[in-house]
Formats: sequence, structure tokens, C-alpha cells
Amino acid sequence: MCQLLGMNCNVPTDICFSFAGFRARGGLTDHHRDGWGIAFFEGAGVRAFLDPNPSADSPVAELVRHYPIHSLNVIAHIRKATQGDVGLENTHPFQRELWGRYWIFAHNGNLKGFAPALSGRFQPVGTTDSELAFCCILDRLAQRFPRGTHDTAELHAALRELALEIGGLGEFNFLLSDGDRLFAHCSSRLCYIVRKAPFPVAHLADEDVTVDFNQVTTPRDRVAVIATTPLTDNEAWTQIPPGNLFAFHDGEPVAMAKTRTVAQDYPRRNMSDA
Repeated sequence: MCQLLGMNCNVPTDICFSFAGFRARGGLTDHHRDGWGIAFFEGAGVRAFLDPNPSADSPVAELVRHYPIHSLNVIAHIRKATQGDVGLENTHPFQRELWGRYWIFAHNGNLKGFAPALSGRFQPVGTTDSELAFCCILDRLAQRFPRGTHDTAELHAALRELALEIGGLGEFNFLLSDGDRLFAHCSSRLCYIVRKAPFPVAHLADEDVTVDFNQVTTPRDRVAVIATTPLTDNEAWTQIPPGNLFAFHDGEPVAMAKTRTVAQDYPRRNMSDA
């Protein structure tokens, strides 16, 4: 199982502490050694670092660990290859433009027999089911909302349909962001924590590192961290129930209408018929 990490905040924040523990899962405390990547939204731009080597041994990961890039939305991924060779082109997270802004996507799981019909606007460069799913999602959104949409509920509903449809072919945990909101879909394992005043003293589960967030934050800061499994061993993380799509904004989950992506919500369709 690959490892996912996301961060959504109400003020630009660095992810150095969480990334220190997350990075260790790429070959030190876990066996995911097939590459890693991280993307930071900075205004209208994205700063991305990708490396097909294990994150635990990566000089690039060492740079990121000590480089306090401040961002409202961050997505990171540690890969355990199931489809596609180990290589830079198959390293998550993936990046594309839609509606004049960048989108970032990372996936944990395995989609079997996934062969969607694409319009040609978005095409995968590598050979993973993950990048293909990302292209499919953006392709469908572009067709459904040719001029874009500013209605979060409308976008959330469309993503729920796609999560159900694509997820019917296998495990489909993913993180997706356009720099405004961060969407997190749990197919099997995904959890989150919201840190706000009074801030805790947190200890990493994968590294002997502790931080007192009261020393590095202000009382109005709010940060949501999303991960495959909890990154700290002395905080209460909330499990996202399997089959749910959450939206995070300003450092907390947004209350949407229905979130369950269960089979009875939508009729099953063959992706190749779309």
C-alpha cells in the first residue's frame, strides 16, 4: 500500500514536521521504496519535487525536510509500485491544468481493468492506473463544466460520482487539490487531524521527533493533516469512514451534503462507455 500525506491550512504553513515522519515510511519504517513526491501550492503556482528513489535515502527528501516552504495546500506520496515501472514519469503526485489553474493528484490503491475513454485533452505520460484515473477525472470535469464551476457542492457531487465509478474497479484512496480546497477520498484507509489552539506537543510515530506547536504558531492558525495512517503517536486522529469523500478548506473538513460513495447512490457504469 502506498502512503498519502496532505495538508490544508487557513494560513500558509510548512510541513517539515509531518514530512519528517512521512519520509521515513519510504524504506526505513516501511517497505515503500519505489519513489516519492511532494507538491506545494504557492499562489497560482506549484512547487513540486519528485524522485523515483526511496524517500528515506533521498537527498531531495532531505532538502524538503529542512526547507520551510509555506503553503495552504500540500500533497505528498510514497510509492509502492503495483502498475507501471519505477521511474520519474510514474512518480506521484501528478500535475495538470484545468480551468486556468493547476490540479494535483496522488492515489493509493490498484484499479484493475481500468480503461476509460478519454477525449484527448488529458493524456497520461506514464503507465500507472493512478495517472490514468487523474486524467479521467479532469476529462470528465472539463466535459461537465466546460467553463468551470465555483460551486463547491456541485464540484463535490461530481467528484463523488467519479470516485464511486472509478472505485468500483479497485482500491481508490486519493488526494486531489486545485489550490483552494483539498479533497480526500477514502476507499480503505485514510485519517486526519485538525490542529488549532491550544496546540499540542506532538511526537512522531516514525521518528523520535517532538514539536510544541504553540512555539511555532499563532492562536488563529488551523491546520488539517491527512495521512494513510497516523503520523503521531500521542494525538487523536480521526479515521475517514471508507466510502467517503471529504473536502478540506481553511484547515478543517467542510460539511457537505451526502459524502458516502456507496453503490446504491449511483448506477454502475462501464468506464469505457463514458
